[in-house]
Amino acid sequence: QVQLVESGGGLVQPGGSLTLSCAASRSLDFYVIGWFRQARGNERVGVACIASNGYARYYADSVKGRFTISRDSAKRTVYLQMNNLKPEDSGMYYCAATADRDYGAAYLSYIEYDHWGQGTQVSVGS
Repeated sequence: QVQLVESGGGLVQPGGSLTLSCAASRSLDFYVIGWFRQARGNERVGVACIASNGYARYYADSVKGRFTISRDSAKRTVYLQMNNLKPEDSGMYYCAATADRDYGAAYLSYIEYDHWGQGTQVSVGS
């Protein structure tokens, strides 16, 4: 069992930046990690994901070129750097993990993930 804790959310103006962190209770070396956003009243959608080896990285079309996912094995932490934020990026952001069962794969679908953090709120507005 792996426990995940997100941090780094907050209120930011459009065009601003935030970096979210997802800290794990154990090594994430053999886990695929995803970041998901859930706006009020909407379903949870995949924003970015990264394979256990760090090579494959996938992004939702709406964030390509603005968001970057990365992982630091030594710190047991995965990051989501968010630049040029827009109001539609607002929502609760969750990180999730699933054991790597297909080496090198990564998933943007929430149904693939077993372990979830409690979320961190991101609000983009003036």
